[in-house]
Amino acid sequence: VAQLKTPIQGTSHEVIWDFIETCVPAAVMAVFFVVLVIVMVRKTKITKWVVQIGAVAGSMALIVSSGQMVWNELDVGEYLENQDTISMFLQENYMDPALVPVTFPEQKRNLVYIFMESMESTYASTDVGGAFAENDIPEMTQLAMENVNFSTGDMLGGLIPSDGATWTMGAMVAQTSGLPLKVKLRAENIQEDVQVLPGATVLGDMLAAQGYKRVVMFGSEGEFAGRKQYFEGHGNYEVKDLLYAQQNGLIPPDYRVWWGYEDHKLYDFARQEVTNLANSGQPFNFTMLTVDTHFEDGYVCDLCQDDHPGNQYANVMSCASRQVVDFVNWLKAQPFYENTTIVIVGDHLTMDSDFCQDVPEDYTRGVYNTIINAPIVPVNQKNRMATTMDMFPTTIAALGAQIEGDRLGLGTNLFSAEPTLAEKVGMDTLNKEIRKRSIFYEQIAGKENIDDSVMDMD
Repeated sequence: VAQLKTPIQGTSHEVIWDFIETCVPAAVMAVFFVVLVIVMVRKTKITKWVVQIGAVAGSMALIVSSGQMVWNELDVGEYLENQDTISMFLQENYMDPALVPVTFPEQKRNLVYIFMESMESTYASTDVGGAFAENDIPEMTQLAMENVNFSTGDMLGGLIPSDGATWTMGAMVAQTSGLPLKVKLRAENIQEDVQVLPGATVLGDMLAAQGYKRVVMFGSEGEFAGRKQYFEGHGNYEVKDLLYAQQNGLIPPDYRVWWGYEDHKLYDFARQEVTNLANSGQPFNFTMLTVDTHFEDGYVCDLCQDDHPGNQYANVMSCASRQVVDFVNWLKAQPFYENTTIVIVGDHLTMDSDFCQDVPEDYTRGVYNTIINAPIVPVNQKNRMATTMDMFPTTIAALGAQIEGDRLGLGTNLFSAEPTLAEKVGMDTLNKEIRKRSIFYEQIAGKENIDDSVMDMD
């Protein structure tokens, strides 16, 4: 449903070509065999009624098998049931940030928030809590182990994306609002003044009210999936994306690789942008989204090395690990660092078709996360069952703010001892309730924007 309703504007040309290369040959071969059968029938003495029966039987078999696959893969039965089931779960568990008392410190801390495309703690080696024999993200592993890392286990681990947060836009909304995303972002209205969760108070709104300067930077097109509209609508962020870079001389007007421009350029531009923000004299929130590690197999830039011969995606992950830690080290060397909190979180689990195929079924894959230079210490950061929605109040707390009750949205402040919703009811129940229809959610999102299903795409 989501991929039919969401625009492809801004999609990497390589992803589109991958689709064409995968699907078109199969369709051509199917047509070829149909034509071949027709030709063979005409050259033989097979009667017309035998051919007709065979055609009908073959068509029915194809329809039944395809229908069964769609029914099972998309869980159509549960979807239909959910449309007739009104759930009060979200309403009963949502803590409205507009009503919850939140007290920020007098001296505001800066926030640098880095969303890393498809970044999992899974990619670390088994000896530290990952699932791979060889560590594909050694620098990021060390960074997380030296700082705050919330984990489902007793070693390095990650957060679990709930339904409605398993693709990039859903992940960004979940981490900054404490809500899943079940909103229509149709191709025909994506360039208009689309409102994403207009009834919600989110991170950007709260920081704006505290006098923060706010910038979000993408190396891709900001309007893809409504990201630009979301950040502009909540906190009035300055959105500096691929088009901004082209129009302002950061890259040539016709420059485009992968989804836009490479992450190493993004980090270079980020250094200058953060410097400008720090010189403004106001507290600031700089947010950025990387993209080189997008499926399939990622983008090999000029900085990538052959760390893992024959495994392009692993090489791209290792390159991403070095780049983000280099950026963190640069931040640490700046005069504003002492009063700056850095949050690094993967957006969702990778959608690459085979990169995690050998991960044991009993291993809980998690989204990478680390918080650096927070003014507080977590009560317990290990053996937690936490979702990416919990990052919303956790980020507020990492700025030194006090949250009455330690909950915002559907999220819980992970620095506190307060149990998360996932810990209270379990992930299965949480996801099941999210998939159900919620009148309360429709009021927050605007009923005309509600999708018919929780979207799972990137």
